[in-house]
Amino acid sequence: MHIDLSGKTALVTGSSAGIGYSIARGLAGAGAAVVVNGRSENTVGDSVDRIRQDFPDADVRPAVADVTTEDGARLAVEAAGEVDVLVNNLGIFGATPPLEITDADWLRYFEVNVLAAVRLTRLLLPAMTDRGWGRVLNIASDSAVVIPEEMIHYGTSKTALLAASRGFAKAAAGTGVTVNSVIAGPTHTGGVEDFVYQLVDRSLPWDQAQREFMRANRPQSLLQRLIEPEEIANMVVYLASPLASATTGGAVRVDGGYVDSILP
Repeated sequence: MHIDLSGKTALVTGSSAGIGYSIARGLAGAGAAVVVNGRSENTVGDSVDRIRQDFPDADVRPAVADVTTEDGARLAVEAAGEVDVLVNNLGIFGATPPLEITDADWLRYFEVNVLAAVRLTRLLLPAMTDRGWGRVLNIASDSAVVIPEEMIHYGTSKTALLAASRGFAKAAAGTGVTVNSVIAGPTHTGGVEDFVYQLVDRSLPWDQAQREFMRANRPQSLLQRLIEPEEIANMVVYLASPLASATTGGAVRVDGGYVDSILP
């Protein structure tokens, strides 16, 4: 299967590290012009340089902006120019006992994990539909379906993102633009390492800590290991391509079999 995204421009939010960085790198490797987004000029610049080192011919440029605000979202869109592929990857997570989650926590999680994606979709979808081609991809989580007790605010925000994705897919019906969610399972990133050590003994070496976390907190996983960010990126690159033209309104799983369901 040959995926060619030459001539397409992709904006990936929260792409200076973790899953977002792997997605940006994967899209650049498939020939897309990629706009790397984050709030820090240094980290965004470093990520742009690393992708350029791997793909010297790639068109990779920065968009330093806080897309959780209206002004920041507009700045990112202005820096990106004409966007063919929008990947709403930015998200926050963390463990908090359910009864200790404050109103401010709930609002922050929805502002970052839902409204940032909604704003950017609202800004970019009309031009995509006018051109008759586009991709909007929202990075969700297994927690949207299997709400974890230790972070119900995070899981609920990702459930809302699935619903928003389906709604925007209906808004783009028949236009040549597809809108999908990617349900990512437990994934190995720096942030997840910190999260794992919130729940297991910090004195354990990483390999042992990871196994203990999966055994105690994610026993449903059929993969029985954390997913690597590149494995999430592979699905995103496919869904961003013309090869996925008949997939829209979906919630596509890259969850290592974590969600116990025979449906996507």
